[in-house]
Amino acid sequence: MRKSLALQQDWRFTGPDGKTVPVTLPHTWNNLDGQDGGNDYWRGTCHYETTFLAPEHTEAQQVWLQFDGVNASAVVYLNGHEVIRHDGGYSTFRADVTPYLQPSNELSVEIDNGKNDTVYPQKADFTFYGGIYRDVTLVVVHKNHFALGHFGGSGVKITPTLAQGTATVRVESFVEGEGAVAVQLLDAAGNTVATAEGNDAAITLANPHLWNGVRDPYLYTAVATLAVDGQPVDEVRTRFGIRSFVVDPKKGFFLNGKPYPLHGVSRHQDRKGLGNAITKAMHEEDMALIKEVGANTIRLAHYQHDQYFYDLCDENGMIVWAEIPYISEHMPAGRANTISQMKELIVQNYNHPSIVTWGLSNEITISTKDKADMLDNHRVLNELCHQMDPTRPTSLACYAVCGPFNRVAHISDLVSWNLYLGWYVPGLFLNDLWMNFFHLIYPNRPLGFSEYGAEGMPNLHSAHPRRGDHTEEYQAKYHEYMLRCFARHPFLWATHVWNMFDFAADARDQGGEPGMNHKGLITFDRKTKKDSFYLYKAWWSDEPFVHICSKRFVDRTGDSMVVKVYSNLKSICLYENGKKSAEQTGDKVFTFKVALQDTLEISAVGNGSIDTATFHKVATPNQEYLLKKGKSKSANWV
Repeated sequence: MRKSLALQQDWRFTGPDGKTVPVTLPHTWNNLDGQDGGNDYWRGTCHYETTFLAPEHTEAQQVWLQFDGVNASAVVYLNGHEVIRHDGGYSTFRADVTPYLQPSNELSVEIDNGKNDTVYPQKADFTFYGGIYRDVTLVVVHKNHFALGHFGGSGVKITPTLAQGTATVRVESFVEGEGAVAVQLLDAAGNTVATAEGNDAAITLANPHLWNGVRDPYLYTAVATLAVDGQPVDEVRTRFGIRSFVVDPKKGFFLNGKPYPLHGVSRHQDRKGLGNAITKAMHEEDMALIKEVGANTIRLAHYQHDQYFYDLCDENGMIVWAEIPYISEHMPAGRANTISQMKELIVQNYNHPSIVTWGLSNEITISTKDKADMLDNHRVLNELCHQMDPTRPTSLACYAVCGPFNRVAHISDLVSWNLYLGWYVPGLFLNDLWMNFFHLIYPNRPLGFSEYGAEGMPNLHSAHPRRGDHTEEYQAKYHEYMLRCFARHPFLWATHVWNMFDFAADARDQGGEPGMNHKGLITFDRKTKKDSFYLYKAWWSDEPFVHICSKRFVDRTGDSMVVKVYSNLKSICLYENGKKSAEQTGDKVFTFKVALQDTLEISAVGNGSIDTATFHKVATPNQEYLLKKGKSKSANWV
């Protein structure tokens, strides 16, 4: 049977300065200069090298080298022989290195994240970190094995379908070499519930346990075994879920025949000081925070994410929009790369029950010049998705100025818009007008909101927040409106906040902190939950809680102030310096006007939940600052 050996230790990295230093994988080389603004982070070619002893293997076995993520283009050499080239920074790729192995081996990887017109992404509002930022492994496997060389997939493709309470589970196996395939289906407890034989097996399950989103993300396991002359030589275990879904343009998303409104977030994978070189524990922390806010869907933008995170989505019942980094600008010379990245995305992620749609592109009309070629590229991708996976619809995210009549908005099965009405342009009410207009002229076209949000920094505050000020208060005010707006438009197929976490965008210099996009509900380091986080928790979560807003806005002027409380409870009591001062029944947002004192201790209490805050009365407004338009230096005060 196959075994995997990690190659994470004892690497040598030669960077743009020509110096060679020891590193441990995962590793990125723009983890600092790609997060400080200026759009000047280094993009080009760097080198990684390591030495390893050949793993034990017999003449009947092969040794494959697997990379889970290298950004963006890689050329891999083993003992001076080129073994593979790969263009695409977010997917798994492998090479059979058996012919080149020696007792001691020199592995060299040349990586380029430089500018070109053939590999996506090249233009986008996030940092393109260079490096080997996911795992590298050696896979020792029998020469007859489930396919390792087919677009980085597992070699097993599972398609469950539901009809009248019965599931048919089709298990297709792709073999490199020869042998007979046997399949076992295991329930979540590990019990065998069905068996079959053959490379294309159809297995019937009566009364299957459904994968039912966050309520009950039940997973089966398919065990595919390859045998030669009756002896097992390879095995692949793949988890899958049985579910059905449909998108109704007038009623929204349905899961397993029942309404299941999709409300959630978008996610970038990078971290402060680390770039994309993140650990499993960090993936788990992200999922825990997304669950805490009460989301039931995630748009994994704008590229293929780590397999471990897709696994977490399966386990936690998240509905996922998965996409390739075909973004911002169509490059005529990049068509082949969009196709190869889409093939890898689908082959590597086909078995995840969490994924319900394949994303063709994002904001592609921003700076595209060759519109005819761009449209044709989209048609090719759309057809490719349907050929490779007839079970899932395609989707596309349009830029704000891409109007509802634009032809690109009508190629995919589903469409969503990245709209920041009320942030980049004035007028929150325009969101209602836009949704109503699109739904009026295209009532049979499923519409969603793929991005919406406002910058909010927890060190910037105002008692009178306004659009563009980057305060925590305006961000919360914006999202209060958007949540009420979405409630008025239940036909939306999905809404995804931009973004769950702040993320690096080195080209950004205007407002806030240079090099950062601060639209997250949580800060880049995952340590501070902004007020908007608790607003969404009030709307989406059943976990009882009380949260006092603007707690970081400690020093206040004037004779009175408004205390705002977010909660999913129906009644809130307010205490001032230990004495009950008010009680209010409401829905999610509670506001109390209180008299300012030199020191004011506020407690909000509801059904056993409590939150506290302290405010001080000051004589002058010298504690309240706002960033002025056009300045890039961040305030360091509250």
